Amino acid sequence: MTPEPFYVTTPIYYVNARPHLGHAYTTLVADVLCRYQQMKQKETFLLTGTDEHGDKVVQAAKAENESPKDYVDKISGLFRDLWPKLNVRHHDFIRTTEPRHIAVVERVLQKIYDAGDIYFGEYEGLYCFGCERFYTEHELKDGKCPDHETEPEQIREHNYFFKMSRYQGWLIEHIQSHPDFIRPQRYRNEVLSFLKEPLEDLCISRPKTRLQWGITLPFDNNYVTYVWFDALLNYVSALGYPDGERFLKLWPHAQHIVAKDILKPHGIYWPTMLKAAGIPVYQHLNVHGYWNVDQSKMSKSLKNVIDPLALIQSYGLDAFRFFLMREMVFGLDAGFSEAALVARINSDLANDLGNLFSRTLAMAHKYFKGRVPEVPPEARDEMGFSIEKKAGDTISEFEAAMEAFAFHKALMAVWEFINQLNKYIDVTAPWMLAKDPSQHDLLAAVISNLLEGLYVISGLIYPIMPETAQTMQKHLGLKPDARFFDLDRLGPFNRIRSGTHLPRATALFPRIDTEKNKTQGSDKTHSVAALQPVKPEIDIETFRKLDLRVVTVLKAESIPKAKRLLALEVDMGEIRTVVSGIAQSYKPADLIGKQIVLAANLKPAKIMGVLSKGMMLAVADGEHAVALTVDKPVKPGTPVT
Repeated sequence: MTPEPFYVTTPIYYVNARPHLGHAYTTLVADVLCRYQQMKQKETFLLTGTDEHGDKVVQAAKAENESPKDYVDKISGLFRDLWPKLNVRHHDFIRTTEPRHIAVVERVLQKIYDAGDIYFGEYEGLYCFGCERFYTEHELKDGKCPDHETEPEQIREHNYFFKMSRYQGWLIEHIQSHPDFIRPQRYRNEVLSFLKEPLEDLCISRPKTRLQWGITLPFDNNYVTYVWFDALLNYVSALGYPDGERFLKLWPHAQHIVAKDILKPHGIYWPTMLKAAGIPVYQHLNVHGYWNVDQSKMSKSLKNVIDPLALIQSYGLDAFRFFLMREMVFGLDAGFSEAALVARINSDLANDLGNLFSRTLAMAHKYFKGRVPEVPPEARDEMGFSIEKKAGDTISEFEAAMEAFAFHKALMAVWEFINQLNKYIDVTAPWMLAKDPSQHDLLAAVISNLLEGLYVISGLIYPIMPETAQTMQKHLGLKPDARFFDLDRLGPFNRIRSGTHLPRATALFPRIDTEKNKTQGSDKTHSVAALQPVKPEIDIETFRKLDLRVVTVLKAESIPKAKRLLALEVDMGEIRTVVSGIAQSYKPADLIGKQIVLAANLKPAKIMGVLSKGMMLAVADGEHAVALTVDKPVKPGTPVT
């Protein structure tokens, strides 16, 4: 049975500014998903592109003394050129100024107009020129646009309107009967909450007296199309709607990936447009959070954007891809800092994966002259069988996490396996086995198991770090261009033939000298604080009474009327609630998935009405608290010894 195809889209990015980290993340998620679906031997199609009409484009072009056409050609080119540099393999790049797109917009507009779902009327309302849309009073935050933090202007004009309100009941029923239509669930709930209020009709035009840079309405030459009604149709125009082969084959499997700031257009405007046009609705809308810089949403308007190319040049492409997929919990906000990126590189990539890779190959060269050893069946050690079973379990955990868009969990599963292999080396001590000729076969089994484990790892990291995966394959004596990443090939060991020549290892991820970075000013530095007085001495027996455990944060919430407190729900083999005074140092979303150290045997205490069973350990850093954590993932509930 041929697996169904996989069609994934990014938003088409607005060209009023250059690409930044947020664009890179969304597009990398799409690329990672495509590569993962290829592991399942599916046909994939990734669509991206640029949105090039509207007020903001005209304003941006004017600011650079360029015509709108010259300006959009330039900025669209920046996006098109960026994706290969991120090793993103898109199948099509669509621009809303292309004739193929304009023709579909005109066709759909005319179809909806002929059906009586577009009418002419007068509207007066609050208009945000940054968002290029009208706002209702209840959508504003302190009277300002929630995204641009500016007060919208009151404008009154005649325009064309789409009868979006006609489809409110249908949309509510569709979302309720398809629980995973919008995911994660928090965004499904957000859309349903919005739909509790009467849905207004959507203004879908702008008079040419105010704006000429846009697609002219097919039924009135005096108006251009509202940018969202134009842009959203790219998802079908790129496939050759209505009767193109790609459209018929791929559209039933459409997966959209967007950031939460464009949830409303994709979760409300778009499905109602599709319904009115008689086009089947997309399969899923997948929504991710913001990248925060200095605790603020990263955005062009706030001028705190991060250039992805600069990071790649400093730290390497695969390290950059890994960090984005590992650091953000899909659906929640995440904080970006170079310090966090460097910490991930040095800990996860250099210490864990890089060290395992280099010392395994070094031992293969030292003890078996750079060849994969032959292992007699009876020489397989019990721990080796356990390692092989763990490889199978890891593949299953990885697959389940990837299907759920839990990229951080998929990588945590892989790194738990990496840590097991590193521990396997420490326990079996190949350097000791090598001293005893009678242990030669056991030594061969250990090195073989490690090489097989590296083979599994190379396959699992392929969607996130494709270049690293291919490098590992090459140094395992295999063909880096082969389909080594197919899930059905990563199962049982014995994938690498004995006698295979192994090229000498290379440093996958050299450690970054953080002291050197500080002197070069790449990060803020802090002077060493004066030594605080040491508390009175205690004996070891007193210390042993304290039960410290590593726990994983599952949920974090603010406590009403307590500015400094957060309520944390943690996993330590059992679920507990802990109150911690870290609200001024961490946003709740920043703690989800983090492993922290907990004093587990303190007497429960009720704090601000919440029963706290334990105390989170933290380091006081001036006015802020820094959570005490671990540098490698461990099983929740593991004691600190």
